[in-house]
Amino acid sequence: MASRPPLRTVSAASSSHSTDSPTAAAAPPGGVPQSITALLNNPLPSASSASYWLPWPPPTSLPDAPPAPSHPCDLSRADFAPYLAAVADPFSRFADIRLHTTAELATPSSPSSGLAACLREVPALFFKEDFALEDGATFESACPLADGAALQERLGQQLDVVEAHLVQEIARRSASFYEAQGRLRGLDGEIVSAVGRIRDLREVVRVLTGDLVGDAQQVQDLNATRSNLVALQEKLTIILYVSQALTALRLLVLAADCAGALDVIDDLQNLLDTDELAGLYCFRHIRDQLGTSLDSVNSILSAEFVRAAVPDGKTVDAMISSTVKRRTSMPLNGTEHEVSVDEEESFILRDRLLPLIICLLRTDKVPAVLRIYRDTLITVMKASIKSTVAEMLPVLISRPIDSDSVTGERAADSDAGGQSLANKLRSLSSEGFVQLLSAIFRIVQVHLLQAAEVKKIVQWIMRNLDGNIHTDGTNPVVQHGRTVDTSQENDNGVTSRVSSTVTRSPTKLSLFQGKANDMSSTNSIKNVRADVLRESTEAVFAACDAAHGRWAKLLGVRAALHPKLRLQEFLIIYNITEEFIAATEKIGGRLGYNIRGILQQQSKQFVDHQHTVRMAKIKAVLDQETWVAVDVPEEFQAIVLSLSSTDFPVNGMEIPSTDSNSKFSEDGISTAQEPSYSTENSVDNGNATSVTGHENRAESTSPQIENSVAGHVKSMSQTIVLGGVGYHMVNCGLILLKMLSEYVDISKCLPSLSFEVVQRVVEILKLFNTRTCQLVLGAGAMQVSGLKSITSKHLALASQIISFIHSLIPDIRRVLFMKIPEARKQLLMSELDRVNQDYKVHRDEIHTKLVQIMRERLLANLRKLPQIVESWNGPDDNDLQPSLFAKAVTKEVTYLHRILSQILLEVDVQAIFRQVVQIFHSHITEAFSKLDVNSPQAKNRLCRDVQHILVCIRKLPAQNFSAETVRNYGLLDEFLAEKFGTKVDE
Repeated sequence: MASRPPLRTVSAASSSHSTDSPTAAAAPPGGVPQSITALLNNPLPSASSASYWLPWPPPTSLPDAPPAPSHPCDLSRADFAPYLAAVADPFSRFADIRLHTTAELATPSSPSSGLAACLREVPALFFKEDFALEDGATFESACPLADGAALQERLGQQLDVVEAHLVQEIARRSASFYEAQGRLRGLDGEIVSAVGRIRDLREVVRVLTGDLVGDAQQVQDLNATRSNLVALQEKLTIILYVSQALTALRLLVLAADCAGALDVIDDLQNLLDTDELAGLYCFRHIRDQLGTSLDSVNSILSAEFVRAAVPDGKTVDAMISSTVKRRTSMPLNGTEHEVSVDEEESFILRDRLLPLIICLLRTDKVPAVLRIYRDTLITVMKASIKSTVAEMLPVLISRPIDSDSVTGERAADSDAGGQSLANKLRSLSSEGFVQLLSAIFRIVQVHLLQAAEVKKIVQWIMRNLDGNIHTDGTNPVVQHGRTVDTSQENDNGVTSRVSSTVTRSPTKLSLFQGKANDMSSTNSIKNVRADVLRESTEAVFAACDAAHGRWAKLLGVRAALHPKLRLQEFLIIYNITEEFIAATEKIGGRLGYNIRGILQQQSKQFVDHQHTVRMAKIKAVLDQETWVAVDVPEEFQAIVLSLSSTDFPVNGMEIPSTDSNSKFSEDGISTAQEPSYSTENSVDNGNATSVTGHENRAESTSPQIENSVAGHVKSMSQTIVLGGVGYHMVNCGLILLKMLSEYVDISKCLPSLSFEVVQRVVEILKLFNTRTCQLVLGAGAMQVSGLKSITSKHLALASQIISFIHSLIPDIRRVLFMKIPEARKQLLMSELDRVNQDYKVHRDEIHTKLVQIMRERLLANLRKLPQIVESWNGPDDNDLQPSLFAKAVTKEVTYLHRILSQILLEVDVQAIFRQVVQIFHSHITEAFSKLDVNSPQAKNRLCRDVQHILVCIRKLPAQNFSAETVRNYGLLDEFLAEKFGTKVDE
């Protein structure tokens, strides 16, 4: 190291103490004038400082302190005499200095001495710091308006006063100034003398060094030179190596050899971290160069990883083209969507990704690249779906559209020119839309399966690289310089490829960007591993979410059309969507709540729309119903059998087909060949059994009905059998049965909406029951259906329909409750029980109405009885036939029996006529008891009428309501026995 430069000195001539010499007068710069005050104020200067330049002698040493007195109070001034004598001289000098200083700073006592007097004589305005005559106010104050000569004289006097006082002050302090100047010159001389002595000492040291240690110092210098040359050679070697490494790094980056480039970067980074390149100016930018190269390597690795992990666009396009070519033969059941990854393709993909992931692990960029991969996967999948839709839509739209499944809105869209994508999707038929969904299904599966395979590969690699984070080397997985224990991981020999890829020279750095030393704990590396696994999983999750979003968007575009589809068409869309959700959830491992919500929403809209249509249809059919019995097609009997079967299919029932040969049309209008007979059925004598009036009507029963009633034969083609009992049906009953079967189909096909379906079934059953009651019992059919009257046959048919539904409700409940949780069954069960009870009450009311009709007809005939009895007392009355009253009553009850027996169940007929027989016994007996019959002819006529009526009553199928063995025995029998002493046998 270079020696420090010598101090600045003056010439030897200046060593003279003569004050007249110019050299001595010039004080060296950087002298000590600033310390003069401190030295003067020190009453006891140090001996060393006094020996240099102070004129007075050094102070004498203080005497030893006298011994301390025995008692503190015995002290006197004489005890301090030695001390006072020792410090008397220094103290006197100190007192003089203080006195001199005090005199200089003291204010003169006389008014005419010192600056104070000057300040009193001269105005204070002139002594202000901001005094400026150019200021107007200052000028006016300093120079008032007066005679110019007088003002000039006064200002001159003030200047003279100030000048005189300044001269006095300077004269007063001149002695001290000259004294200080002299002492400063003495100090300068002492310094010059000391510098000369130092120069002489240095020369002596130089001579001694050359003579004594010269050779040894030369050897030491040569050794130092040799060490410097060796260090220089090492530096030059490092420079050459770094230069060649940088050149090789550029070539490796250009050749996309990422592994080799990372090796070079790790070596250079190690040199930087060990300060091997410190101080080399030529490599001042090497960190930036390594960062740029590392960014380039990461970009190459990222691009290669994304290119290898994301499905090839050409393959996807080829699949789209093949899907379009197979569009005509594509099934609609949503089952041809199986896309699998070939095992060989899986190995190829693993071989491609393995070195890329290893290199990315070394740069600690796997999570970031996986995020880029996730975004790219979503973008590519969306683009594939978009291209699929764009390529298939023109082909699917050009195909003929099934007119039965196209609504008016969709047909209008298909005719419009310049359609948007949404309008084109809405213009597709359900078949075409399903084909489009099927193609998208395959495209999504290709992407998701490869994404799942990439996730599996990443997890597999991270699991096998887990050994790299352990330092004990006991984990049988990949480590530097070691092979893989394949007994723990048998993946068809691919683990060995991990070993060959990862294993490098033991001198190389660790995988994770060569920073194994920085990762002092296993937890930090586990966090890196957790980040990689999380990002690989999130990539699959995000792809599934994107696929769900696209699928949901396609469903949303046609949200207004799907509720209007037939069940078969909607079910195909529902099933393929369910299959899509199940497949994507299986791959992604996370539930798709969004698309499930949309599917559930559209399913509910479908159920609501179907229910609204059926509610309007059943109301319209009921308003058009003429309450005429119709033949029952076999398909409806099959519906009843399937509903009442104990092994009803759980996965959905067979939907009855509505072909052109069916006797039941979709619009609810019966196309069966009905018997040609009047809808009004009345007695021969014109006494109609109607609800609305008692007008006389003519009987016009057709021969076909007569033959059916005479033989009591109920053909299976004219009744529907439920539980071994045949029921006569009308058009509205068949339509309701078909609707109920359709609700059951919906419940089976859409099990998640079973609760909603049951509520809709309850609602439509309530509507049917209420509206039927209004139309038949309330006689509303006379206004809406054009019926002239509501006959007993109408009532009987209504009773049959109500009884049939009442018997069918338990089977409906059993079938519908298969998919409903137990917690929600209780509420629905109570609602269905109430509806079932309403049907029973309605049926009983119809039976009561039939009994009431017969009672009203009996009372009407009884009101005519007195007029008929008056003719019995004539002497010429020899007619042996029953009276018109007896004939009318028996004819009407016989006709009612014939009609009800033809339609109603036997148990219902017996229950009705049990009440009719009771009414006949009570009312006729009461009427006959009031008659005044005195002549023998009248008594004979009365006896014949009673016997005629009792014979008719005996034939009625009433339940035996008395303890007598005689059938339908009652008050009229007792009246006959009491009045005439006879009886009527069975």
